[in-house]
Amino acid sequence: MAKVKIVVDSTADLPAEIRERLGIAMVPLKVHFGNETYLDSITITPKTFFEKLASAKDMPTTSQPSPVDFVEVYKELLKEPDTAIISIHLSAAFSGTYQSAVLAKSLLGGGDNIHIVDSKSASLGFGMLAIAAAEAAARGAGVEECLAAINKLKERTQLYFLVDTLEYLHRNGRIGRASALFGSLLNIKPILSIDPEEGVIYPVDKVRGSRKAMSRIVELLVERYGGQTIDVQFIHAQAEETADQLQAMLKEKFTVRNSAVYELGPVIGTHVGPGTIGLFVTNVEE
Repeated sequence: MAKVKIVVDSTADLPAEIRERLGIAMVPLKVHFGNETYLDSITITPKTFFEKLASAKDMPTTSQPSPVDFVEVYKELLKEPDTAIISIHLSAAFSGTYQSAVLAKSLLGGGDNIHIVDSKSASLGFGMLAIAAAEAAARGAGVEECLAAINKLKERTQLYFLVDTLEYLHRNGRIGRASALFGSLLNIKPILSIDPEEGVIYPVDKVRGSRKAMSRIVELLVERYGGQTIDVQFIHAQAEETADQLQAMLKEKFTVRNSAVYELGPVIGTHVGPGTIGLFVTNVEE
C-alpha cells in the first residue's frame, strides 16, 4: 500500500509547527503590495501583513501558485517509492489554485498517485481536513481511507464567520451570495458561511452589533449540535479578544473538548480584512 503524503496551499492557514509535525507540504500563494511580492506565510507573517495593510495607499492583491510550483513539490514527494499524494486546496470558486494543482498533475502524467481535492472551503475549513488526512496517513491509512476521513470531517463541521466590513470581500470579488447585503448595512453584522456544495460565501443571518452576532452564532450551533461535545477552532484577523469572548460564550452552552485560536494568514486577510473572526465547530464522536 502506498504511503500517503498531504499537500495544502498556504490559505489553509496552518501554523508551521503543525505542518512540520504532521509532514504536510505547503505551496504558497503570493501577496503583492505594489511592486513588492511576498510568499504567503513564508516571507510575510500575519502581523507584518496587517501592519502593512494599515498604512498601504492601495489594496494589496494576491495571486495563485503556478502549475510549476505544484510540480516541484509533487516531484519531491514522489521521489520516495510507493508514495501517493492527496492535495487539498482553497475552494475553486475563490481562486485558480485548485486548477493549478490539477494542471500540475497532468504535467506529471496524470497518474492515479496524485489526488486533487477542491475543499469547497477556505482557511482552517480545509486546514482541518488536511490535519485529519495527515493523522490518518500517520496511522498507516491508504488513500481511500484518508479521503474518507476528509469527507467524514466535512459532514460533521460547521463554519461561521464575521467580518468587520464587507468592503474587502466586495473589492476582491469574493463576496458571493452575500452581495445582496453590501451597501445597505448600518451597524449590521452579517453572519456568513461557505456553501459546502458550491464553495461560495453566503449570508446565514444578520443582526445589529457584534455581541448579538456572536450570540446568534451560539444559538445556531445549539440548534445543530444540541448538547453534544464539540471541538472548536477559531481564526482571527487582529480580533483575538473577540475570539476569546466567543469561546467563553460557547463554553457556557457546550462541553468543549478541544479549542484553539489561530491567526488568519495574509492571503485570506487580503480578502476579508482586519477584524474578521471565524470558527469551525465539529461534534465529537463517542
